[in-house]
Amino acid sequence: MSGPDLVTVQQRFAAHLRDPDQHAAPEGLEERRLAIYRDLFFNNVHGILSQGFPVLHGVLPEVRWRALVRAFFHSHRSNSPYFLEIPGEFVAFLTTKYQPDPEDPPYLAELAHYEWMEVVLDSATEEIPERGYDPGGDLLAGVPVLNPLHVLQGYRFPVHRIGLDYRPEQPLPEPVWLLIHRGRDDRVHFTELNPATARMLQLMAACPEERGEAVLTILAEELNFADQSALRGFAVELLEQLRGKDVILGAR
Repeated sequence: MSGPDLVTVQQRFAAHLRDPDQHAAPEGLEERRLAIYRDLFFNNVHGILSQGFPVLHGVLPEVRWRALVRAFFHSHRSNSPYFLEIPGEFVAFLTTKYQPDPEDPPYLAELAHYEWMEVVLDSATEEIPERGYDPGGDLLAGVPVLNPLHVLQGYRFPVHRIGLDYRPEQPLPEPVWLLIHRGRDDRVHFTELNPATARMLQLMAACPEERGEAVLTILAEELNFADQSALRGFAVELLEQLRGKDVILGAR
C-alpha cells in the first residue's frame, strides 16, 4: 500500500484512536491490537496531564477528569509534537475551545493556567543573567532589572488556595495577583501580591529603561497618592524584599 491509499488509512487510524465512538477503524485491523493502541495513546496523554495538573486532577472526580482528558484528546489539534508542550496545549484547549460541563468547577481554566505556569518556568531553558547589572545597585536611583523568569497574573479565583479543602463557587470581587518566578535556587516560587505591588512590577516590565524613582512617580500618579515620601519609604523596603527573593536582580 502506498500513496493516497496509505495516507487515507493513516488518517482513519488516527481519527479512530482519537475518538473510536465516532470514527471506525480501517478494515482488516484486529480489535485486540486496536484496543492496545487506543489505551496506549490515551494513557500517555492522561499520564502527562495528571502529572502536570495535580491539583486540578485532585479536585475533580475521576470520571470527570478522564472525560475532560478524553475531550482534549478527541477534539484538540496540537500545534506542537513535543510531549513537554502538551500541558500548554491543554490550557489552550480549556481557554478557547472547551465548552464547560455543568459539573465542572467555575475555576477550571484558571486553575489549569496557574498550574501550567509552574511547568513553563520549571522547564524554561533560559537562565538568570549574571551580567549587565549591579546586584547591590540602588533600585531607586538606578534602573531595576527584573528576573526574566517570572510571570505576573491576575486571577478571578484564588487558584493558589484551591484544593480538596477549599473549592470556591464564586469569583472574587477583585482579581488576586500572583507572582510566579524561578529563583537562583532553580525552584519555582509563588507569591500573592497586593494590587499596588503588582502594578509596580507591571510598570517596571513595561518601562525597562526607567529608573526606580520614575516608576514610583508614575505609580503615585495612577494611585492618586499624594504623600510621595511615604510611598518612597514603603517602596524601598518592598524593593529590597523583591531583590532578596530574586524577583529583582539588581540595578543598572
